[in-house]
Parts: sequence; structure tokens; C-alpha cells
Amino acid sequence: MARHLLSLHEVSLAFGGDSVLDCVSINVDSGMRACITGRNGEGKSTLLKVIAGTLAPDSGTVVRAPALRTAMLGQDVPADRQGTVRDVVLAGREAKDAEKLMSQMDLPPDAAFNSLSGGLRRRVLLAGVLADEPDLVLLDEPTNHLDIASIEWLETFIQRNAETTFIFVTHDRAFLKDVATFVYDLDRGRLSGWNCDYRTFLARKADLAADEAALWEKKAKRLAQEEAWIRQGVKARRTRNQGRVEALRRLRQEFDLRRAAVGTSNIRLDTAAPSGDRVIRAVDLSFAYPGGDAVIRGFTADILKGERIGIVGDNGTGKTTLLNLLTGRLKPTSGTVDVGTRVEMVFFDQLRADLPPDASVAEALNKDRDTVTIGGVTKHVYSYLADFLFTPERARTPVKALSGGEKARLQLARLFLKPANLLVMDEPTNDLDVETLELLEERLLDYKGTLLVVSHDREFLDHAVTSCLVLAGDGEVRFSAGGYSEAARMLKEMGKERARSRQAQDVRVERVEHGPRPDARPGKLSYRETRELEALPDRIAALESEIAALESELSDPAIYARDGARARELAARLPAARDELDAAETRWLELSERS
Repeated sequence: MARHLLSLHEVSLAFGGDSVLDCVSINVDSGMRACITGRNGEGKSTLLKVIAGTLAPDSGTVVRAPALRTAMLGQDVPADRQGTVRDVVLAGREAKDAEKLMSQMDLPPDAAFNSLSGGLRRRVLLAGVLADEPDLVLLDEPTNHLDIASIEWLETFIQRNAETTFIFVTHDRAFLKDVATFVYDLDRGRLSGWNCDYRTFLARKADLAADEAALWEKKAKRLAQEEAWIRQGVKARRTRNQGRVEALRRLRQEFDLRRAAVGTSNIRLDTAAPSGDRVIRAVDLSFAYPGGDAVIRGFTADILKGERIGIVGDNGTGKTTLLNLLTGRLKPTSGTVDVGTRVEMVFFDQLRADLPPDASVAEALNKDRDTVTIGGVTKHVYSYLADFLFTPERARTPVKALSGGEKARLQLARLFLKPANLLVMDEPTNDLDVETLELLEERLLDYKGTLLVVSHDREFLDHAVTSCLVLAGDGEVRFSAGGYSEAARMLKEMGKERARSRQAQDVRVERVEHGPRPDARPGKLSYRETRELEALPDRIAALESEIAALESELSDPAIYARDGARARELAARLPAARDELDAAETRWLELSERS
């Protein structure tokens, strides 16, 4: 039976302007998997902090269950934190199963935290949040900087921990669709709750937005009629119909207090004159950091005009390194990179290191100039920033006061001022709200230049790119046609090849060190193994059928409302079935090679 954990009752909070939270009320029970949606700057992170107890509201009440254990993972990754991975995960406490958790998350316990990449640091911080086995876990953009394997592990972890409550903010649409069974939507300070999965929420919210627009259109017509009436024979009408005059006053007040919906970004890409047909040529490209193994080994490729290429792989496999090599930001250890003729490149940096923190948004965009030119059209800085959802007031705000999503939009605004025919983007989707993200996808599809992008956003890759460079971590880079779905299959095959190679190497080492076992017959299958090999195709087919049935049933939004327990059971079985299929396929390959 679900246990009540926490309640917010008419909570309000403002930071000098409109209320970020306006009489917000929610009830949180054990086992919920809820996402908080809303545009950048709406206050989603603020709401998480109020729930966590690290930020006090201006008014309203927050009631927590006795002995409630709450843990929160924020957006920021510390630049400097002393100690090993184990030190950070344990944080001075004794947490049971912490070693097992670090193993599951493929974390090196004895490595120095400061030596890790941003993605690995994020994974360590996540392990620290989960190590205490809290009742309520709050995650603010948990998939940022995580590689796809870590994101999929987190999805499975959440699905399997049915008793733990998870409330999270994320822009990752695949993560939302796979994990969320309840949706909170924060819009202009008001919070509404939707007891459904994310797909169903999108359809219902669209209907609600259409109804709201129709209602305000009707009220606007009524206001126009009443304003015309009051101006005709003002004194006589005021005297004879005070009730109608009062109704007009209330209607005016209603419009004055109305908080209009935030508009839609109007992103435009300014393409430079076309480049030559060959944009980049890499020949036998290799790179290793001092004292380390090769990160990129023997890579040769031509990147042609108009290609849209994603770079895919786990954290630490060299995605950003490859991007920097191809664009000349890093010199190869060996091999050559030649940039073609008439190539004009712009680079989106995931760290946003070049945003001046103390400058205003307008100054960070264009220093002290009042106008910008985009697509041959001159616009005022405030007008251009409005296309990226910055009001004039927000345009005067210091960069350091912006949310992560607002900084991402400012980075895009700066980037797209520069005409380019080669667009290079390192994790451009981090922190962007879903609406802006989908508009960015549309603009990239219309973009006439060449695109190179590193991303862990599975849907973004499926929508925005036409081929991928796939890195498995051993220095090899392969081409894969299509988006993430096709690249994931190639990654799986590369992983199996590496596993078979390691297994064969272990067998060779054993034979050299110990010699063949007296009872072994190298290259021959035992009777039991022969029977196992014969049975494996049926086993693989059965698992494939089961996985297809599970995916089909879980894709039906109604199952979450109709039978939540059944939905959780299916969600827990799906990753286990996939693991069994991988193991069966690997075993079949192993036995087939020996038969």
C-alpha cells in the first residue's frame, strides 16, 4: 500500500517579479515516478529545492512524513572535489551495498574524483544520492552529461525500485517516455498534476491549451464590446447600469493580471555560402594523451557537404576528442586532417565556458552594440533575444543569474549570429526545454550546411542526423547509417566482438601458462554443449517475441492508469529479458565458432 510522504499546500515563492510558484499544492506518495515539465526559467529547479527543504517558500506549508529520507541530485557538477570515487559516494557514512552500486554503475572506486570526465563525475554524484536508499529521490536533469549506457541503466534502476519515489526534471524525451507514470506541469507559476504517462500528458495538455486560447479569445471579444459600449453616452450608461460597469471593471482587472503563455522560440540558422564538396578529410588519424592508450586509432574518412553526422559512444570513449581532432582544436598524434575549401565553421561548446558571468545577456550576445544582423536583416538586440524567449528585463539580467536552459539558449543565440556552412555542436541539448529542443531539430533538418554533433539524446540523434560515427572505447571508429537506433545496434555488436576477443585471448593465455587440460578436446563441443547449441535458436526467438510483446504492451498509455502494478512488473521484466537475449546471442556465437 502506498505511503504518504509529503504535501505542499498553497506554496508561493517569488524573486522580485511574478511568482515562480503561485499557490502550488501537491501530494507525494511512495512509488510515484513523476516528472516536472515546463519551459526554461519557469521554476522547476526551484520547486525541487522547496520539496527537498533547501529553499523555504514565502507562504504556504510543506508537511513531511516522520523520518522521511530525501536525497537530491542537482544540475551542477563540482569543478574541484577532493577524494576518491568511494569517498564521494560514501561521503563519510556507511551505506550498505555501496560497493555493489559502484560496480553496477561501472565506477572506479579508487580513482581520484578530480581526474574523471564530466560524465563520470555526474555518475559518481548519482551513486552518492542512491547509496543511502532514500524514500524520496529528487533528480534535476539527471541525464545531463551521462552516456547512453548510463541513462539506460538509470531507467532500469528507477523502474525496478518500485517502492522508492522519484521526482525529476529532464529534457530527455526518451527518458520521460520510458520512466514517468505521473506528470507535474509548471506553467506561469501554477502547477497541475496529470496521473498518466508522458505521451498521454502531451495530448491532454495540447487540448487544454486550445481550450484556454479559445476562452481568452472569447473574453477579448467581450472586452472589446464592453469598451465600445462604455464610450457611447458615458454618463448616462454609468448611471443607469452600474452592474454592467462593475462587470467591465472586473474584466479589465482579469486581463491586467493575466500571465500570458510564454511564446515559442524563433530560432533561425544563417547559412554561409556553400563549401566545397569535401568538408573534412581524415587519413589514418590517431590520438593518445601522454602516457595513455590510443583514444582514436587509424581513423580514415571523408565528411562531405550536407552530411549530418552524430558521434555516439559511452563516456570516456573519445567523442569530444574526435570532434576536436576533426575541427582542428586538437592536433593528432599521427595522421592528418585537412579542411576543405570555403569551409566556415561555428562551434557549440557544451561547457559554455565563453559566456561572461558578470555581463548582461545583451552584452554577452553583442557587447555594447544595439543591433545584430541575421540572414541579411538588421534587428535590435532585444528583438533578436526575444526570438530566444528573453524578455527585455531578462536581457538586462547578468549571465550568472540565468538557469541552465537559459544559458543554453543564449549560447545558441550567439552561435547562430555567425553565418556558417559547418555547424559543430558538443551536447547542444543539455538543459533545453522540450519545445526549444524540438524547434532546434526542425531548424537543423532545414539547415543546408554540414552538421557534426555529439549528443547523448537518443530522440535528438534519431531525428537530426543521417549517419553516426560510433566509438566503442578501444580506439576504433566505425560509420553507421541512420540515427541512434542503428548506432546502438552497431555498439552492441562491437561490444560482443570485444568480449569474444577478450575471451579468446584469455583462452590463449591459459593454454600458454598451463597447457591444455587432459580431458579437453579443443575445438570440439561436448554432448551437452551440442544440445545447448541446438536449443539456443528457439530460445533466442522466444526472447525476441517476449521483448516485442512487452514493448507493445508498455507503449499503451492506458496500462499505467488501468493496472499500475502490471505496468511496473512489465517494466521490470523488459531489461531483464534484453539481458537474457544478449547472453543467449553471445553464447550462440561462442558455441557456433567451435562447432
